Amino acid sequence: MAGDTRQRTTRLSGRLSGKPAVDLSGFREVQRLAYECAEEVAAQLRPGVTEREAARMQRAWLRERGVRDWLHLPFAWFGDRTAFTNFRIPLQFFPTDRKLEPGMPFILDMAPVLNGCAADIGYSGSLGLNPVQDRLMADLQAHRMLILEQVRERLSLREIYENVEQLMNRQGYANRHRAYPFGVIAHKIDRIKERRWSPTAFGFGTQSLKGLAGDMLHGHREGWSPLWSPYHFSDHPPQPGLWAVEPHLGFRGTGAKFEEILVVTDSLDPQESAFWLDDDLPHVRRWAEERAA
Repeated sequence: MAGDTRQRTTRLSGRLSGKPAVDLSGFREVQRLAYECAEEVAAQLRPGVTEREAARMQRAWLRERGVRDWLHLPFAWFGDRTAFTNFRIPLQFFPTDRKLEPGMPFILDMAPVLNGCAADIGYSGSLGLNPVQDRLMADLQAHRMLILEQVRERLSLREIYENVEQLMNRQGYANRHRAYPFGVIAHKIDRIKERRWSPTAFGFGTQSLKGLAGDMLHGHREGWSPLWSPYHFSDHPPQPGLWAVEPHLGFRGTGAKFEEILVVTDSLDPQESAFWLDDDLPHVRRWAEERAA
């Protein structure tokens, strides 16, 4: 399956919103690097490690492998913070001194930029057994399938968002991506201009903030938004390009999500009009192993 994805992304790299050809291999490389980081950091987590320490571990691992810029710096959430319990203001998203305990769920979230290509990923796990989070992760597979299917049908982003939320409700879960700024389930990403010095502001790369601001201005003029939300400004079909998609489920103080790149093209062939950039990711392999078992 992963081999098919590589061939298709190469063939379609020139069909993104009429722009010059986009080399998707660079985005796939940095996305895989980020997930490799998440898996290695997760394997090193022990009781007593704090969210701040886990975030620093991600940052150090990626810097050792050449990352110098970010869409946003790494996050880590432990325990009921994986479900954004009582989150009210943006500052609550930043890592804290919450300590990891046996059986506690965690989420690692990072958005590195490498060679001008960006990724934004979310990795869910637990320190030991956590049957609730295991169930959440299993049920997320239906959301990945639904999102792809309805993007190919060219439903509006707002309608897809509502359908994802309805599926969560039927499963008995709370929609926790509503706690994100603007309630987004996804945001558009693009190449980031490389600079010798890449500062951050409030945890976000300044180059990525400039790019988002430019997309918002450009989209406003043309009637689309780079933010995929439940609000009227997302009431339009999916805009061709790359989208970092992150459905986030919550149940009684436990949260789980994945986040990965969805490619949307202007192809008239439904199978080629949208596809996940990479099918060889930890959560996809997990679902395949569960089916095989």
